[in-house]
Amino acid sequence: MYVKVIIEIGVKAVDKEYVYKVPTAFLDKIKVGVRVKVNFGTQLLEGFITEIINNYEGNILVRDILEVVDDTPILNEEMFKLADYLVNKTLCSKISAFQVMLPKALKAKNKTNMHKKFNKYIVLNSDINQVNDYIASCKYNSQKEILNKLLNEKKVLITSLSSGIKTLEKKGLIKIIEEEVYRYNIIKDNDFKKVSLNSDQERVVEKIISNLNISKTFLLYGITGSGKTEVYLEVIDNVLKEGKNAIMLVPEISLTPQIVQRFVNRFGNNIAILHSGLSDSEKYDEYRKIKEGLVKIVIGARSAIFAPFDNIGAIIIDEEHTPTYKQDETSPRYDAKDVAIWRSKYHKCPLILGSATPSLESFARAGNHVFELLTLTRRPAGSVLPQVHIVDMKEEVKRGNFVFSKLMTDKINEKLGKNEQIILLLNRRGYSSMITCSDCGYVEKCPKCDISLTYHKTSNTLRCHYCGFYKKKTDKCSSCGSSNIKDYGMGTQKLEEELKQKFPSANIIRMDMDTTSKKGAHEQIIKDFGRHKYDILVGTQMIAKGLDFPNVSLVGVLNADMSLTIPDFRSAERTFQLLSQVSGRAGRGDIQGEVIIQTYNNNHYSIVFAKNHDYLSFYKEEMKIRKSLSYPPYYYITLVNISCKDYELGFAHADKIGKYLRDNLEKTTIILGPTMANMFKINNVFHYQCIIKYQRDNKLSKVLKEIDDIYKIESKVNVSINVDPTRL
Repeated sequence: MYVKVIIEIGVKAVDKEYVYKVPTAFLDKIKVGVRVKVNFGTQLLEGFITEIINNYEGNILVRDILEVVDDTPILNEEMFKLADYLVNKTLCSKISAFQVMLPKALKAKNKTNMHKKFNKYIVLNSDINQVNDYIASCKYNSQKEILNKLLNEKKVLITSLSSGIKTLEKKGLIKIIEEEVYRYNIIKDNDFKKVSLNSDQERVVEKIISNLNISKTFLLYGITGSGKTEVYLEVIDNVLKEGKNAIMLVPEISLTPQIVQRFVNRFGNNIAILHSGLSDSEKYDEYRKIKEGLVKIVIGARSAIFAPFDNIGAIIIDEEHTPTYKQDETSPRYDAKDVAIWRSKYHKCPLILGSATPSLESFARAGNHVFELLTLTRRPAGSVLPQVHIVDMKEEVKRGNFVFSKLMTDKINEKLGKNEQIILLLNRRGYSSMITCSDCGYVEKCPKCDISLTYHKTSNTLRCHYCGFYKKKTDKCSSCGSSNIKDYGMGTQKLEEELKQKFPSANIIRMDMDTTSKKGAHEQIIKDFGRHKYDILVGTQMIAKGLDFPNVSLVGVLNADMSLTIPDFRSAERTFQLLSQVSGRAGRGDIQGEVIIQTYNNNHYSIVFAKNHDYLSFYKEEMKIRKSLSYPPYYYITLVNISCKDYELGFAHADKIGKYLRDNLEKTTIILGPTMANMFKINNVFHYQCIIKYQRDNKLSKVLKEIDDIYKIESKVNVSINVDPTRL
């Protein structure tokens, strides 16, 4: 017997199946989808069996399999088909398609050795009368205590074997057992009360559950605070009653604690969690819960879409507009929404995409009846959308108000006086955005990326947020030696410092990448702010979505137009979404909410429409611009990125690829470039790009595959192809 094996190496040049012989000792263990260890060249590697063949007629010497790693298959039929879809859609290697679906412990890697975690317990091992007789006659208090405890508790956790335990075990009165313990658990809140749905929510739920056995995509457009999560809970409740499973995606790790708690309160321990904040061993535990049928619901970030359920009844993607659902940086460059649509068809189940600010592509699909539009237009009784004020900072600066406008200062003081809470958004972490010399004009830049370093005051370091380079800040200019060093721009660290000086009586907490790098930090900050341990929460965009704090009456946005300066066709859409989402954090309880947006661009349509909570007007205005410039959703986009450590070589290949695209694609297809990428130099690598815009091009897949195949073996130049990128 022979098998075809795909090896763990992700290099495209070796991305194919290799034939190995099965020794007699392994014949009964061989199954498609299990991992095996094999010799590959001079290396000992793991791979997946993709096919079993009886005869091999090739003329190349075939090596034996060295070991069968798994008793049962890791990959099933759906995963094989899904891998084929990812390969065709994203032009990734087959092994990387398999790897993205699995936790680290189950990937075809020889380096990982993951173990289950067990707790040891003692339990009674004899008749209760015998135990009582022994207690009565025993002169050792430690043994009596152990037995009396077991009579009351039935099972006692132990961390070490005391002499008393050893004696009782020898006498046969007790025995030691082991039980697996999962490393990630959330405790149910006993004060939980189920919320009654309003008529709008009931209408939406009824529409979805009447289509539970159909592959159909619903776009749930509901204003902030309209109760989309309650709809999700009710839909999943009905899915479970059908004996099926549900997947729920959220865009940020920071959203997970509050949402998970609500789901645990409703469904108990019937939930597994999958996101990057978990350790490898925790992910392994959660994955096995799913695989072994111990849970019916999965909640997580992007990669949770690959949860190994074999009977999915509904898939839900909350905040569907968020770009984090697309993996742009590494292969496979998949979009979780596309994978969700594929799995929805495979399992014949509905997909629900929810958002208060849907992506233009999704809303256009709803308008074309590709998706079915469902709406929630009002908040629950007693809660209304917040009043939004726009402050022109050009005028405030003339009055000497550089950080906080007069209105912002007055409102913060007012809310603090009422013992209400405040959220302030500044979408830039660190202390200041650049350090420069006032004498010679020198700016401290990353030597690997040619971008200004961000100053982080708490660690007194200058850091590059692209490659990770950092160095200690000095008091003298690196170029001329002057001591006249200034920092410009503001990040969340500096904002926190300004707040403490201006509002000394307020308790302030900051939530950004720097304060949440430690495990459990997200959960702790959210929990502490929810308990009103802090008055003001300062943060980046991670605080803008999904969080629910009933006592927050004021949301402030500083430098609201910052995202408009990004050279990307989606910058206005991202600005509108961010402002709308963060505004929705105010007034979610019984308190009237207010929002203050500080901007230097107060007449921009994205900001004006966000002020008025007017998604439809923004959508119409932005669609006019997209149509005139031939951008999505009127055109599809594919990005070809060419990167090389050699500037001239990279440019030459980029020019060659641009010409190849123009010569071989349809004449109606628009090709922009090659040009330097927005971030041209990252970690000493130069980046060029070609942008392909098309409505229909039957030649595109073939041409892209040809380019991909050519550069499989080109070691000095790397070409990556990103279909439907979220950023250019």
